Amino acid sequence: MKNNKFLIGILGVALSFTACKKDLDISNVNSPTPASATTESGVISLAQGTIYRNGFYDLKYSDGVYGRFWAGTIGFQELMGDIIGAEAANAYMNQIGCPDKVTMDDGSIVANPASQKTQYSLVRYVNQNAQGVSNTTFYEWAYMYNMITAANTILAIADKTTFTGSGATTKKATIQAWAYWWKGFAYGRIGSIYYAGLIQNATNAEASTNGKYVTKEAIIAESNANYDKAVTALGAATVSADYTATLGKLVPTFLQKGKGGVLTPTMWLHNVNTMKARNILVNTTKSAMTAAQWSTVLNLVNNGVTSTDLIFTARTDANGSFIESTVADKTAQNAATGSTNTYKLSERWVQEFRAGDKRKDNNVLALSSVGLFNTDRGNVFNTRYTIKNVGNALAGVVTYASSAAGANEITIAATYEENELMKAEALIQTGQINLGVKSIDAVRTYQGAGLSAIADGLSQGDAYEELRAERRIALAFKGMSFYDARRWEIIAPDKSRTQCVVVAASGKVNTNATIVYGYLDYWDVPDNELAYNPAEPGSAPTTNPKK
Repeated sequence: MKNNKFLIGILGVALSFTACKKDLDISNVNSPTPASATTESGVISLAQGTIYRNGFYDLKYSDGVYGRFWAGTIGFQELMGDIIGAEAANAYMNQIGCPDKVTMDDGSIVANPASQKTQYSLVRYVNQNAQGVSNTTFYEWAYMYNMITAANTILAIADKTTFTGSGATTKKATIQAWAYWWKGFAYGRIGSIYYAGLIQNATNAEASTNGKYVTKEAIIAESNANYDKAVTALGAATVSADYTATLGKLVPTFLQKGKGGVLTPTMWLHNVNTMKARNILVNTTKSAMTAAQWSTVLNLVNNGVTSTDLIFTARTDANGSFIESTVADKTAQNAATGSTNTYKLSERWVQEFRAGDKRKDNNVLALSSVGLFNTDRGNVFNTRYTIKNVGNALAGVVTYASSAAGANEITIAATYEENELMKAEALIQTGQINLGVKSIDAVRTYQGAGLSAIADGLSQGDAYEELRAERRIALAFKGMSFYDARRWEIIAPDKSRTQCVVVAASGKVNTNATIVYGYLDYWDVPDNELAYNPAEPGSAPTTNPKK
């Protein structure tokens, strides 16, 4: 076991509770630390605070734009998924989402203007320890291993804690389910973006890890294994009142509204199944999916998140507990455009809406003039649109963004929309097309789109196109867009997306442009990690072989 100085550094910040916000229990009178949390109230407080603060907020570095989880980690992926654009140079964000080449309607070509010329080259250039926090690929790794180590600490302390009352076993099991759930979540994210990873079972007290890197497939298997452990722990939580009370203390009070709240064990199982289905779908190209995989996905989503289930959510709050309200306009889900805002709304996202979709009417605002930005920083982020803050108040229609503290509900993990659209895709791909499009209709109804039902009798290709567009609209700003672009095989240097709307630097609107994105499908292990924790003999390759 080698000392991992990188993880020690960020965890030393994240697990000190001197600066914790008052809306999370971590700053209550117990002031829990790993050393002092071996009481029932202490371990519950620690279990809440370390997950939310370590996994989504506390890194040693942040400039208020890209450093937090939603503004940075999710923002970077939504850039590569072409839901949003950016000209800001922080952490190379304007280049990480810049395609290699755009061919306009008249045949003229606009190449990537960055010095690295291709995203493949850029990713390798920024992924150096010397780049420090400017390494775009650093953030997801850091946050998710923060979360995993926090969950390990929770499990270790729960084993040493004496719980009171007839429901003692239930209280402990609920906390264990909580820790295993978040480990499953974190490993799922690592395995879905990095070429290799570490299976980390150390606690903060040990402050160490191993240098045995394993394949991304092994990381996804570890994600599923932890989800299964969460389900097993839920099965041991047999005293309903104690289960509800314990989970009610783990989920922050200000998140217990809207779709967020205290999940029943059945709801939690549904969330697990949706996330396990995601692990399969987003890590397999559409062309490589087998009949057995489609069958497994369908079995999982048939017992996945329903329209009435509670899920895991996030919100801003006045105290900035783990999403700073002062930078709410910079989060991916609050994507806005204009000369001063960080994220710009992609024309390719707006073009996905079907005519008459009330979600567009409620949320997308046409600018009075075309937003033209620095052409030396990109070739696709000019736009005619912005997201309207708080929407247009259309009854029953989803609102994508609100900068008011606590108003914007951000979904962390599984959602009904994702589950139902995975069901639709599995049905369409297994020949049950009419049933599949009904699931697309169900999502549109759920979000208040106001569109007519899709007619029966579509070809598989036409039904899949409805599915493709709907995933981009319904799952926008949720960190799914890059996964989809990857599995639909449009991001590689020898692939392209055609019939794109692109606003040229001149302001001309192209409606049949072709974009060659040229994005690396899985990132190399961050050099910030490898510099201090080099791969041991027998490790899986830590660098994606694609050049």
